[in-house]
Amino acid sequence: MRRLVRRVLVAAAAAFAVLTTVTTPAQAAAPASPAVTFSNPIAEQRADPHIFKHTDGFYYFTATVPAYDKIVMRRATTLQGLATAAETTIWTKHASGEMGAHIWAPEIHFIDGKWYVYFTAGSSNDIWKIRPYVLESSSANPITGTWTEKGRIALPLDTFSLDATTFTVGSTRYLSWAQYDPAVGDGTNIYLAKMSNPWTISGSPVMISRPTNAWEKVGHTVNEGPAVIQRGGKVFMTFSASATDANYCLGLLTASASADLMNAASWTKTPTPVFTSNAATGQYGPGHNTFTTSEDGKSDILVYHDRNYKDISGDPLNDPNRRTRYQKLYWNADGTPNFGIPVADGATPVRLSSYNFPDKFIRHWEYRAKLEGNVTNLADSQFRIVTGLAGSGTVSLESANFPGYYLRHKNNEVWVEKDDGTALFDNDASFFQRAGLADTAAGVSYESYNFPGRYIRHYNNLLYTQPVSTTLDKQDATFYKE
Repeated sequence: MRRLVRRVLVAAAAAFAVLTTVTTPAQAAAPASPAVTFSNPIAEQRADPHIFKHTDGFYYFTATVPAYDKIVMRRATTLQGLATAAETTIWTKHASGEMGAHIWAPEIHFIDGKWYVYFTAGSSNDIWKIRPYVLESSSANPITGTWTEKGRIALPLDTFSLDATTFTVGSTRYLSWAQYDPAVGDGTNIYLAKMSNPWTISGSPVMISRPTNAWEKVGHTVNEGPAVIQRGGKVFMTFSASATDANYCLGLLTASASADLMNAASWTKTPTPVFTSNAATGQYGPGHNTFTTSEDGKSDILVYHDRNYKDISGDPLNDPNRRTRYQKLYWNADGTPNFGIPVADGATPVRLSSYNFPDKFIRHWEYRAKLEGNVTNLADSQFRIVTGLAGSGTVSLESANFPGYYLRHKNNEVWVEKDDGTALFDNDASFFQRAGLADTAAGVSYESYNFPGRYIRHYNNLLYTQPVSTTLDKQDATFYKE
């Protein structure tokens, strides 16, 4: 009988151990990609931005200037630093002939020990004879170095062509660009070719995308401005579509890195645009992007231009106010990029992941604040950490997609609500940002301003403000900025 009782007790203990193993959340390490924030815009009147992060510790930045007459460049050791870095003109359009007009979309690349700038130019006597060109410099610093004109990139079809970019997959270097083909029809398409050197393509190009969806043909029929980022064995190519006004937007092509990229069937187009104008945040016509990485190399950064107003008088190409902006690029659980929305001017938002449920983030759903994983409507899980509405050293957490709405507590529940201007709202929406109660080194916790000792914490995936005392309480009230 004693043996039977003992067996029952051992079995019960084992079952309890399994149960607690299943239900006890895992402690998170600090996130692999911690938050990175910027203050937008980065550069006024700078369109088609391109940034190259070099091994010398500098970021090199170039972009289209409104006069379309030169190529400018600046550098800094930080991405935010590019906003105030001195700018130098490294090349000026020709007084006559080729490369004499419409100097557009320069890109800076470092290939085989030399610098190359890819850019688009027209001719002084035919400003719409738009073609791609290349400059080369062997100087250590491309801003102060001498540039040699390698000339026009020879393409089999001698038609309107622009926005050349280069990238490698494996050991193969490719050139991608936009071009008009009268045999295809109106507008520009995206093409791809292999390269034999940084200014020469080899073999026959292939068209990998043409405007077929309504969102690619508003105002003009456009696919242009290709840019590539690679992750998880996939090649993602963004492109810009429609006219360069508020209808301008980003589309996405995807291919396997192991596929034959020169086979158009290897590329799949996302059926809807991935980055569009947003009236709530006051951002219009986001497009012609590039990608770079944060200073620590842990975060991917989306670089693009837009305007902060919708209505344009006349031809959008004559409107000078496209400006360069940054925001962090996030990744969905399925390995696809999530661009979110063009965020409001000023400080860029962050996401707050749970200490003990690292795959879940604070998000709003029908204005209730909760904890949830795989939030593909990214902006629902992004908040700007701003100066507290109540002051006194506090912070407030402003919704990214509902500017003017803040996390606030009422009846100890946390909601996202619009600031009504009252002192009560200001107090309820203000928190002291503390070192994480369960991870003082990397985590953060938020203590209520008007109810000291109460912290934002999750319980059954909903957010509350409650006192904390136990280890579990402290874990539930600790978050990581991502």
